[in-house]
Amino acid sequence: MPTVVNASPTDIKVRGTGVNVHYGSKHAIKDVSIDIGARMVTAFIGPSGCGKSTFLRCLNRMNDTIDGCRVTGEILLDGNDVYDKSLDVVQLRARVGMVFQKPNPFPKPIYDNVAYGPKIHGLARDKAELDGIVETSLRGAGLWNEVKDRLTESGTALSGGQQQRLCIARAIAVNPEVILMDEPCSALDPIATATIEELIDELRKEFTIVMVTHSMQQAARVSQFTAFFHLGDLVEYGETKQIFTTPKEQRTQSYITGRIG
Repeated sequence: MPTVVNASPTDIKVRGTGVNVHYGSKHAIKDVSIDIGARMVTAFIGPSGCGKSTFLRCLNRMNDTIDGCRVTGEILLDGNDVYDKSLDVVQLRARVGMVFQKPNPFPKPIYDNVAYGPKIHGLARDKAELDGIVETSLRGAGLWNEVKDRLTESGTALSGGQQQRLCIARAIAVNPEVILMDEPCSALDPIATATIEELIDELRKEFTIVMVTHSMQQAARVSQFTAFFHLGDLVEYGETKQIFTTPKEQRTQSYITGRIG
């Protein structure tokens, strides 16, 4: 079934064309084409197992780590093919960072969690510059005031919501262009979730954000564009308000009203 694209961003950061994903004989993503806008939040919604996280992982080649996974089609980042054989995947993942469903700080001090990426990529010439990157990243993740006197404590000692913001600080420390978020609030309580949502709204001023969420309310609150996936198909894609108020596809309507999912 062809995708119904009701609106497309004018400033495109990522373009997927005819993307298919197979896990062995399972056809998980079926001929998906989508344009993802720069410096905005794009939400992927749909029932469990519909392919939204699988497609998200295509954008920084995280599916490369899964045995038997095969990706075909084209994904362009600023017009460059992310599946080009000559591309350095480590550099790609610095440009396209990822925040996972469950907070996964390193079992290291808070400072070292954030400093790790800049050290690996040689982004700081000296300790003072590294200190500056760590502070800027923690401020960007809305965490600095809570941890500035605890930088030598383990990142795993923080609360769940703080750990997730530490993971966001770690992602932005290497100055990515795109941040992928795979259900970043699903393990958090409502207060921590609200904090992360406010943070996402701030971050989109600087970064392109693509997030998978199981919460339609969250997609409605934080995203500008929404893509609805079902059984491996991208069923409908457009401006969030339109998707939730006047969907063009019956399957989208059925999902939003709770008849499927």
